[in-house]
Amino acid sequence: MRFEFIGGYSEVGKNMTLVEVNDEFLVLDMGLYLPPVVSYEEGDPRDLTREDLIRIGAIPNDNKVNKKFVKGIIFGHAHLDHIGAAPYLAKKYSCDLFGTPYTIEILKTLFDDKNKRPKNNLISVGYNNKYRLCENFSFEFLNMTHSTMDTALVVLYTRDGNVAYSNDYKIDNQPVLMDRINAEKFKEVQPIKVLFLDSLYGNVKSKTPSESVARDMVKEVIEELKGNEHAIIFTTFASHIPRLKSIVEYGRKLGRKVVFLGRSLHKYVSVAKKLNLYDFVDVDLVGYSNLVRKKLRDINENRDKYLIVCTGNQGEKKAVLTRMAEGDLPFEFRNGDNVIFSCRTIPTKETVENREYLENLLNKKGIRIWKDIHVSGHGCQEDAEMLINFLKPEHIILSHGPAEKVKGNKEVAKKLGYDDKHVHIVKDGEILDI
Repeated sequence: MRFEFIGGYSEVGKNMTLVEVNDEFLVLDMGLYLPPVVSYEEGDPRDLTREDLIRIGAIPNDNKVNKKFVKGIIFGHAHLDHIGAAPYLAKKYSCDLFGTPYTIEILKTLFDDKNKRPKNNLISVGYNNKYRLCENFSFEFLNMTHSTMDTALVVLYTRDGNVAYSNDYKIDNQPVLMDRINAEKFKEVQPIKVLFLDSLYGNVKSKTPSESVARDMVKEVIEELKGNEHAIIFTTFASHIPRLKSIVEYGRKLGRKVVFLGRSLHKYVSVAKKLNLYDFVDVDLVGYSNLVRKKLRDINENRDKYLIVCTGNQGEKKAVLTRMAEGDLPFEFRNGDNVIFSCRTIPTKETVENREYLENLLNKKGIRIWKDIHVSGHGCQEDAEMLINFLKPEHIILSHGPAEKVKGNKEVAKKLGYDDKHVHIVKDGEILDI
């Protein structure tokens, strides 16, 4: 087996891996790295071409991949750091694209957003259905818990051994709106030759809390806000359908109309409704800017009758919450209004600066700010130990970030009996033969 690490091994994002068995190739993920786009100052980043995006480091550089030998592109879940480069890169390949139903539907919206019609077939594959791809590769999606719907542990079946790709995951025994992982099913796919292990929090010596903990945090905030006559505004990751479910269900107990504002919320929630993952009945879903303006005019005069959920949890410059705080939208913040950040701040220079800017604006207006009403979707060291014990791989490749982030999981593996020859810390552009 040969593995080429194209992106996601020197940074958090831009995930892309090439797997080769007997002259047949398979690609895992085509992700976006957002910070270079956010900080781009030479023009409108929406005008950037494929070559521009590669040049600034926003998407993987796959120019050296011999694309005629690639038999399929497989996506593990619907987050942009795993699928966001597909509209720019996939057209160079003559193979099909595969993902779980939610992932494929989100992919379709990305192609539509960029006005790109893929020549590739987009094929939806459910859990526990082995798919024969070519002579050397079959694959299967196993249910995995994370912070978006239909996340999969991708299992590749090859003549040289099985490969498990766990970008991204956590072991959640009390998930919201999704099923627990099936540990017995994981054991059935043994022996695993190689495990790709999401190690974003490999340096954290703990167990990642369940999403049910975040649900209780949302409940606690909303209970404290009962009887409050000021504006109540939640912001979270648009793709986090389980979190949105919790906000809506507890928000209804305030007797307020729940309104979702922002294009990315419209995108992810519309797909969830289309697939009957959760119907969000009686929620107003408003995506386009002119309609957001119209809705906010009404909310501004009746702020005690609405609960707003909007984009902007990272302080993104053109997101709804930032524009509200800057006065660019017809909503006037008043002293005592409430803003709840049901998220963590992504630790990049651009994002930290954007969030500080947004919070400073809100503080000057006398807004009550609630932060970190959140638990992560990424496993810590105890999650890694559990997954390794479930799958018992021969080799472990630590992924989803640079060496200083992932190296903690090397110590976890050592504790379980792995030596340096069987645990691999790699960088973008490197190749590993096993």
